[in-house]
Amino acid sequence: ELSAFFASHPQINRLDFHLPIPSSPSEFADAEKPDPFFARFLDISSSVHLLHPLLASLSTPPLSAIFADFAVAADINRLADELSIPLYIVSTSSARFFSLIACLPDLILESKSSEDSSIQLPGLASVPISSLPPPFFTPDHIFTAHIRLNAQFLSKAKGILLNSFDWFESETIAAVNTGRVLAHLPPFLPIGPYEPCKAVVKAGSYLQWLDGQPNESVVYVSFGSRTALSKEQIRELGNGLERSGCRFLWVIKTTKVDKDEREDLQDLLGSSFLERTKKKGLVCKEWVEQEQVLAHPAIGGFVSHCGWNSVTEAARFGLPLLAWPLNGDQKLNAEVTEKAGLGVWMRHCGWLGEHLVKGEEIGDQIVQLMQDKTLRIKAKKVKEEARKAYEVGGSSKKVLLEIIENH
Repeated sequence: ELSAFFASHPQINRLDFHLPIPSSPSEFADAEKPDPFFARFLDISSSVHLLHPLLASLSTPPLSAIFADFAVAADINRLADELSIPLYIVSTSSARFFSLIACLPDLILESKSSEDSSIQLPGLASVPISSLPPPFFTPDHIFTAHIRLNAQFLSKAKGILLNSFDWFESETIAAVNTGRVLAHLPPFLPIGPYEPCKAVVKAGSYLQWLDGQPNESVVYVSFGSRTALSKEQIRELGNGLERSGCRFLWVIKTTKVDKDEREDLQDLLGSSFLERTKKKGLVCKEWVEQEQVLAHPAIGGFVSHCGWNSVTEAARFGLPLLAWPLNGDQKLNAEVTEKAGLGVWMRHCGWLGEHLVKGEEIGDQIVQLMQDKTLRIKAKKVKEEARKAYEVGGSSKKVLLEIIENH
């Protein structure tokens, strides 16, 4: 994908930076093997200092700003200081969740025993304890410690770029940008929802199948590239889809790593399920281009883990979303989604693995999603507001142009 991006944008000067040998699992304090993506974040963070000679040698044209992921905020801040270059942090989550992690160094979270209680963030709506990622209650957890460290360096940045738009999260963005959350927090700069790189993508067989379905008749089910459901939950989800009677396109993952699937569909679901549902559903284990799927007129609803990329993509296409959050920022993202009118939230499902959600409940929720005309109208409203934000003269476009003009 990177090669395709640079090929279509030859005006961008590409500099390749090779990371050292990846960290071995034995280097981590956690007893469990770390998430491979997070381990890679740590490798990148620990290698940032090696960028100095590469960037310092650039003179035509000279660097005017650095845009870096929050995961390397602490280390990239030192580099920006050494080079005297303005730094912007890029958030890949909602404004709501990013506000929480910005406040995390000042929060004391000792117990999650009272699931009905909440914490109060300055200037913002309270956050239910049940919506906090479980690792936040363990200060020395690798995930929590890394966020706390990087959050302490946010004040050094000129701004925080968000893949969001002002209408979608207006209360949170306004609270941060008027200094009501943290006095030292730089402004939120919403420049989303991001549009995909216009790369040439080979059409998958799933698109041919969608071409044969009526408009807005198919529910798309995907929990992202990094969320693996248990075999038991997969079977219950299949049961729910069958019970709903709805047409469906279902992308299955049983491992955390992208495109790394070994389980056979018949072993997971049983040949009888595949036979019974072959006229109404398609189950995929291969990689799918989600933007292509969501843009297809046959798609009428989206069952999602509520990863922020999926939320903003659903917003761009005005697709009603059934939120089934499983990890990390996803419960707060689901809250944002529901409040904006884009979707509804399966609140009682717990975090990944806490509860086995039965097929009967899943089926009922899917039927409600696909038949709720009011929700469909609200979702179309979100699409219109998203379009306004990123078109010429829109709120997100204005923010982006101001950033460019200032440098």
